[in-house]
Amino acid sequence: MGGPVRSGRPGAGAGGAVRRGVPAGLLVPALVGVAFLLLPLVGVLARTDWPSLLHHLTTPQVTQALRLSLVVSGWALLLSLLMGVPLAWLLARVPFPGKALVRSLVLLPMVLPPTVGGVALLLAFGRRGVLGPWLESTFGLTLPFHTAGAVVAAAFVAMPFLVISLEGALAGLRPSLEETAASLGAGPLRVFATVTLPLLAPALAAGAALTWARALGEFGATITFAGNLPGATQTLPLQVYLLLQDSPEAATSVSLLLLVIAMAVLVALRGRWTGGAVREARATPLEGAAAPDGPAGFADPGAPEEGVTLEKPPIRPGVDAGADATAAPAPAAGESDLRAELTGYTHFPLTAPAGTTIAVVGPNGAGKTTLLRALLGLTPRAHAEVLLGGRDVTRLPTHRREVAWVPQDGALFPHLSALANTAYGLRARGVPRAEARRQAREWLVRLGVGELAGRRPAQLSGGQAQRVALARALAARPRLLLLDEPLAALDQTTRARVRHTLRRHLAGFGGVCLIVTHDPVEAVSLADRVLVLEDGAAVQDAPPAEVTRHPRSPWVARMLGGNAWEGTAGPGGTVELAGGGLLTTAPGEGTLPRPGAPVLAVIAPEAVSLHLARPEGSPRNVWAGTVRELTAVGSRLRVLVTSPEVPALVAEITPAAAADLGLADGRRVWTAVKATEVTVVGL
Repeated sequence: MGGPVRSGRPGAGAGGAVRRGVPAGLLVPALVGVAFLLLPLVGVLARTDWPSLLHHLTTPQVTQALRLSLVVSGWALLLSLLMGVPLAWLLARVPFPGKALVRSLVLLPMVLPPTVGGVALLLAFGRRGVLGPWLESTFGLTLPFHTAGAVVAAAFVAMPFLVISLEGALAGLRPSLEETAASLGAGPLRVFATVTLPLLAPALAAGAALTWARALGEFGATITFAGNLPGATQTLPLQVYLLLQDSPEAATSVSLLLLVIAMAVLVALRGRWTGGAVREARATPLEGAAAPDGPAGFADPGAPEEGVTLEKPPIRPGVDAGADATAAPAPAAGESDLRAELTGYTHFPLTAPAGTTIAVVGPNGAGKTTLLRALLGLTPRAHAEVLLGGRDVTRLPTHRREVAWVPQDGALFPHLSALANTAYGLRARGVPRAEARRQAREWLVRLGVGELAGRRPAQLSGGQAQRVALARALAARPRLLLLDEPLAALDQTTRARVRHTLRRHLAGFGGVCLIVTHDPVEAVSLADRVLVLEDGAAVQDAPPAEVTRHPRSPWVARMLGGNAWEGTAGPGGTVELAGGGLLTTAPGEGTLPRPGAPVLAVIAPEAVSLHLARPEGSPRNVWAGTVRELTAVGSRLRVLVTSPEVPALVAEITPAAAADLGLADGRRVWTAVKATEVTVVGL
């Protein structure tokens, strides 16, 4: 108990915390460094004439210099804000040739000796400088030996602190926040004023404080460029320089004042300049969230379904959609049918009548999110000619398309309450504040989160945040609603609840809705059609039941839990598998493509039987294999069997059957599939 902790070895400290010893080779130089920085400050404190401190700070020369320093630093801060904020935005958001050079120019005053900076300013703005004569002849403005010159010198050396702080903060903002605001109808200036600027406020305040403190303490560039004229350019640092010659005690007192001001600024910032300013605006894990990449094709434990059957449950207009007045109303104006022609990475036509919900599925990189962003006009990877309700919106900016977007993370504005988030789209479309808040509160009540209206996103769970994001999108009454994996970040139980709520509201939605999903249960519950994408192309666009029975994509077949084997049609109802092997189908089962045509053979896992010995009788497809994996799915087991004759095969059996067979990893078994259980689809 209480023994020393060796270097690099964990030990239990007070409260159970884990501590590590610090290597002496690092500790000693670090302490020397602290002493090196601290001793000059100690020297100032030790040499200060404390009884005469107030007298030194209230002399006419010092008060005049202090007043001038405040004026100069204040104007320098204003000048830095006017130029630095747009410059930071340009560097963070706009790609252009020579950006590295511009950033180097911004940083240059921080590494340039101040006197050299003063000489450069003199050669640029002096009476014989590059711009000096023009400024004097046109505006009658002479900067050297003038207060304006001191302001320019202070701004020159201080503005980089503001630009660096803001550029880092802008780079840390999630683009989805501003893009979502635009999709809700907010123009660029409104997005900047209501989303970007509030989220940048901590970084802006930190950068402004550092800029002001640096301008207040500027000496070298000021004395070189603006001179040292009492009442005009003699700021407090210059006053310290003069006092050192005549009154060192007074110089020490004034130095202490500047030291206290600088230290107060740094203590007040408490690390915000280094990146903590935009912490709220960055992606944070949702409470109750689960990893989005779950096992494909497995049923949602929180859903009532035992398995996956792509049949959208019927909506009873008087019960599910409208009995409790919670269904989404139709968009504000007319019909909202969708007609789009996509080119670029995604290349296919897309049409849908008003009231249609389309589930967009496909493997990673298939172009699902690119499709949504093309409809929003937010990506250069693809272009979409879009007509909504007969209105061509192709060349309109995002905020004028009447398209609402809910990205995967919800993109709730962290600085606004749930109520203000929900009212955002209404306010952007000109609805008065009181009316917008009234409608927003109604939407939150409809989505079951009305009591959370006053909370900010950080105070909401994952399911609550998704409901608020959905309420915000539906409240804007768009013609086209785009949902990018809206439930992927939720745990299974929360996902089932939110999915039920979403289905109920989409039942009465009068526009067109596209939902990107990897979950077959979502496609079952929510969609009228399933659009399958692969490599930017539409492989299949059909009702859910049709996609289930005849999937035209191996990925979709596997997503639905089936075995999908690619091959070519052979004679007599056979399929020659791409990986080797032959599969027999039942004669007369559908119309097989001509021999040699590419096909997809789909076998349901429950149609695969397992045996310890080669089965006799009716099975036409029998292969020897080895058990490689057993996975529990609800009340059944999925068994992965590999075979040298055919591709890997998944069988689904009961735990009792698995126990009777003594299944375990590495067990040799025989697999059998009846020819009548094989579905063949032409590709």
